[in-house]
Amino acid sequence: MLDKTKPDWWKSAVFYQIYPKSFQDTDGDGVGDLRGILSHLDYLAKLGVDGIWLSPVYASPQADNGYDISDYQAINSDFGTMEDMEELIAQARARGISIIMDLVLNHTSDEHRWFQEACKSRENSYHDYYVWRDGAPDMPPNDMKAAFGGSAWTYVPALGQYYFHQFAVKQPDLNWDNPAVRRELYQMIRFWMDKGIEGFRLDVIDQIAKDPDRKITANGPRLHEFLQELSRETFQRRPGLVTVGEAWGANVERARLYSNQDGSELSMVFQFEQMGLDQQPGGEKWDLAPLPLVRLKESFAHWQQGLYGQGWNSLFLDNHDLPRIVSRWGDDGKWRVRSAKMLATMLHGMQGTPYIYQGEELGMTNIRLPIEQYVDIEIHGMYAERIARGDNPADVMASIYAKGRDNARTPMQWSDGENAGFTTGTPWLPVNPNYREINAAAALADPDSVFYYYQKLIRLRKEHPIFREGDFELVDAKSEQIFAYLRRTENETLLVACNFTGETVPFVWPEGFGEAALLISNCGEPENGTLRPYEAFMLLGRR
Repeated sequence: MLDKTKPDWWKSAVFYQIYPKSFQDTDGDGVGDLRGILSHLDYLAKLGVDGIWLSPVYASPQADNGYDISDYQAINSDFGTMEDMEELIAQARARGISIIMDLVLNHTSDEHRWFQEACKSRENSYHDYYVWRDGAPDMPPNDMKAAFGGSAWTYVPALGQYYFHQFAVKQPDLNWDNPAVRRELYQMIRFWMDKGIEGFRLDVIDQIAKDPDRKITANGPRLHEFLQELSRETFQRRPGLVTVGEAWGANVERARLYSNQDGSELSMVFQFEQMGLDQQPGGEKWDLAPLPLVRLKESFAHWQQGLYGQGWNSLFLDNHDLPRIVSRWGDDGKWRVRSAKMLATMLHGMQGTPYIYQGEELGMTNIRLPIEQYVDIEIHGMYAERIARGDNPADVMASIYAKGRDNARTPMQWSDGENAGFTTGTPWLPVNPNYREINAAAALADPDSVFYYYQKLIRLRKEHPIFREGDFELVDAKSEQIFAYLRRTENETLLVACNFTGETVPFVWPEGFGEAALLISNCGEPENGTLRPYEAFMLLGRR
């Protein structure tokens, strides 16, 4: 168990993301809840994770699955009560597991009390909590588009003004230029810190300093000023509190500021450079393209080397907004188990803090549904737009099958029983039909499962300082089949080798690994000279 009295304990930690709506339902309403999470804490302790990143459980009308908050200091009744939340914090801590809450500070729900007041008049004290501009009913302030489709401006006739929303109509953006907004948010964060929360994931945090008049959303001019004030007023009051910001617009230079070792802003950021590689240049995520492995390696190397000694990486392949990685970059058919382990090996050998998304440790896969069975607002917005412009419906559905967010949101597969053991009712989103073969009960009964492979990777990161401290160098950077790299400290060198194909390929180990210790392998003893289909291993040698 990690010593969490150390301020940077999270550098040796592994976190597990839970999407509560899809994790475990205990009351038969088809929606996961806090008591469902409580019922599986021993499972997570067995896996070995050090913290749970909990996607939003606040009061919300659920227009965007909880990322539209109507009361930051209340628990959504679908998930349970504040007493359930307090018990979860306490029971998790008793197992050495910290709770990391999701914070949405860029916007609220339009059903939040602040916005309801803001719409009453321009003179209302809450009006300036949001971003407003004058305009006529048929003439918005500019042509900015919302991330989920349509205009980023919505007209309120009673005020003769438009409010700005980067996402859904029901998610009005907060005005961070107003000090009163910031004070309210800081007070709310301290409320949760007092409850025993040990960290926060900050949703689209690089967009809080937006300037819609200049069409600036991410990385606005006051962003780092705001983040430093936020940190001073909240996070820095508790040494060891971990913070990770979602920053789609981050590059290495900005990430050094976010995760500067002086602790003035955040512990680390989620950046998405690698996640944009398997799409057409200049296109959207729906415009599919094969994964360019050479560019993937270059990107990871850029971040590993760029933040080494100057910041800190977060490491992830899956989350609630991304498709299942084994379907995306692996082989979810014949080689599902082996390729899932390969991808985990590739990621967990790097410097940074890994995040495992629920079901990733089982090798869960994407799902294919008819359009009417999808729930996600983004999927339906994209489908309507592309059909309206004349795209082939089959092509649009192929994009949804590959990249739709509901791929990650299908219920957790606990057993081969009814509804995968997720609920006794009707699940809010269909269960993947392959749950009879892919489920936690089967994984726990199989010593060679993906679950136990993740368990070993987590243990290795705690046992060997090289995972935390070693530098990074690619091996055979131009190979279009193999992702291999070295991690080095003064006394040791770690070799991580991964075959991204379903074919046997040649691979000669770098000099000095003939007598190295095998830390982990996904298909038995490795052979110097070849890599079998989707083979991966780690060797640790002395320098």
